[in-house]
Amino acid sequence: MKHLSYAIFIPLQIVFIPLAIFGVLLTAYRQIIVSKRLGISQTAIEIINGRWTMHAFGLRRDAATDALMSVLPNTSKLGLWFVLWPLWLQSRIAGQALLYPRIPTPGDENIADLVAARTVHFDSIIARAIDHVDQFVLMGAGYDTRAYGELARSGVTFYEVDQAAVQNHKRAMIEAANIRCEHVNFVPVDFGIDNFLSKLEQAGFDPSRKTLFLWEGVSLYLSAEQVAATLAMVKQRAAPTSVLIADLYADRLIQTLGKAHANQKVLEMTNETLDFSLPFTNNWRQVLSNFVESHSMQEGEAHFLGANNKAGPYAVVVEMIC
Repeated sequence: MKHLSYAIFIPLQIVFIPLAIFGVLLTAYRQIIVSKRLGISQTAIEIINGRWTMHAFGLRRDAATDALMSVLPNTSKLGLWFVLWPLWLQSRIAGQALLYPRIPTPGDENIADLVAARTVHFDSIIARAIDHVDQFVLMGAGYDTRAYGELARSGVTFYEVDQAAVQNHKRAMIEAANIRCEHVNFVPVDFGIDNFLSKLEQAGFDPSRKTLFLWEGVSLYLSAEQVAATLAMVKQRAAPTSVLIADLYADRLIQTLGKAHANQKVLEMTNETLDFSLPFTNNWRQVLSNFVESHSMQEGEAHFLGANNKAGPYAVVVEMIC
């Protein structure tokens, strides 16, 4: 069936090229221009687009993301379908996604696999840790919908922390999508000014209770000083054996993305820059261990993306224990 799927996919993809171009332009316009008008980071859309694609292809069921995508004005399901439908049909014929999206063998991830691969690793660590904590804090939550799926039945107390503009828009869209959110505590934070843990405590967060902190897709937009300050804050004020899960990126990836003129222009439109990274070219496991130890934490699970590449991995999803 794989051979048949390619025989159908290739000519169909050629026919779909005009529609795919339109889909890319429509989705990019909404993601970049509409997000800018709303005063919201366009990078958050990259993640929900990727999560929705995983859902549509059957790699990760996520009804809340599907519902939220239907009402968000700064992305387009239609545009994505124009781009992805030939691939979707191929996956149905072959019985599996062959080209994109995919969940590759660990170590063989390329940059196109970033959202899917890191999502799977985050999910696996969360699934293991959630039964051993009382609170779940999503730091820089964006359009993440984990609090509205299976985890909603876990019995933990949920806190979503993000900038007021992003959070207000998300809450309005959640209401429009008829997604229940009564169990989630929304905590607006200006990360440049506020102490986010103090804001959390004002919202009912109990620092004496064991907590799982999710810090996904954030560190690369911060300075080394901001990353260090955040980790120090969690270490000092969270209950012992609390867990922070984060994704950290290789300096070669940040430098490559930073040098791309088109990427710079897109980031500038929503006032974002790429900054923090780690040198993963050589001895990357030791580099990560040194980083975690330097913040007086213990390293738990660590999943390096693209580790089989000669230049080393381009990212890692790591569990850090307070």
